[in-house]
Amino acid sequence: MYGVQEVLIHTDSEIRAVLEFVCEEANKLANCGIYYCRQMLFKAGRYIGKYDLDSQLKNNPHFRAMRSCCAQQLLHDVAESFSSYKGLLGLWNKGQLPNKPRPPKYRKKGGMAVVTYTARYVKLTEKGLRFSLGDQVKAWFGIDSFYLPMPSNLRFEDIKEFRIVPRNLSFYLECVYKQPDQEKVKPNNTVLGIDHGLGNWLTCVSNTGKSFIFDGKKAKSQNQWHNKRVAQIKTGKPPGYWDDELAKITERRNRQMRDATNKAARFIINWCLGNDIYTVVFGGNQRQKDSIELGKKVNQEFVSIPTAKLKNRICQLCEKYGIKFVETEESYTSKASFLDGDSLPKFGEKPGSSLLGMVQ
Repeated sequence: MYGVQEVLIHTDSEIRAVLEFVCEEANKLANCGIYYCRQMLFKAGRYIGKYDLDSQLKNNPHFRAMRSCCAQQLLHDVAESFSSYKGLLGLWNKGQLPNKPRPPKYRKKGGMAVVTYTARYVKLTEKGLRFSLGDQVKAWFGIDSFYLPMPSNLRFEDIKEFRIVPRNLSFYLECVYKQPDQEKVKPNNTVLGIDHGLGNWLTCVSNTGKSFIFDGKKAKSQNQWHNKRVAQIKTGKPPGYWDDELAKITERRNRQMRDATNKAARFIINWCLGNDIYTVVFGGNQRQKDSIELGKKVNQEFVSIPTAKLKNRICQLCEKYGIKFVETEESYTSKASFLDGDSLPKFGEKPGSSLLGMVQ
């Protein structure tokens, strides 16, 4: 199993300029690849393979401005996105998808894209991690590489891939590393049930008689402040307005939610390991936030809380430690009587009623 560690990059203006240049060239090359794939699809009716795309764009100036391994990986991702679109289109034709998928769109002009280095092209030196640049960059600017600090809690030999991720005026270094095998939990009859809400973000109860609750008030407060500040900045501005302050507060909010999600998931898994829990049951409804209308205040708090990300993170950690993860639907328990033997309607259905306030 592999893990990913994300590190915020603190650099001087010179290194930042190099990172911006490389990521901007990656964005331009991605758009060139998307253009070629779209033209082949619309005019010739066929999908181009990733190696053919490499061959067609190897003399592109944006390709030559990047390290060849990074440029090839980027174009492979573009070709795979069209391959995924082909698969989704086939599912839609069979009636297995509600909405018709659209082909990949162009990236934002002037933006930046992720740059990926496989570990074989990165060297660990006394200065840190050495990332080489393309020959064209060396000819233009006289720079052949740049250095970033090595994370102290990882072994260089375990890292398989490095990614430079631009996001909201910041740069991150993602390290994909191989994790050691963990001891698995032995099968037993212990179960932890998790119900998510708003005031109480997660309510966790086990069949051993133990329980605990995650308070959601802090996450609510952070989301509400973020949404109010965004609304203030955008007042009187045209649709789609964005500036550096919006990017800064959005990245701050994203970091807060990511931190809360990771800490909550880790606490739950550690609790399960400490109490020998073998099964985790998570209650939720698919697409429950789509077009939701709970009022202006509740929408600000509920819709932005990343419960789905938390659920996925718990699922990943369960798989790592051999804990069985079960996702169950939260039916309309308030509209059915367990004592009277009523059946539970599924989320999205509208059960009929014979009398006001009574289920048929």
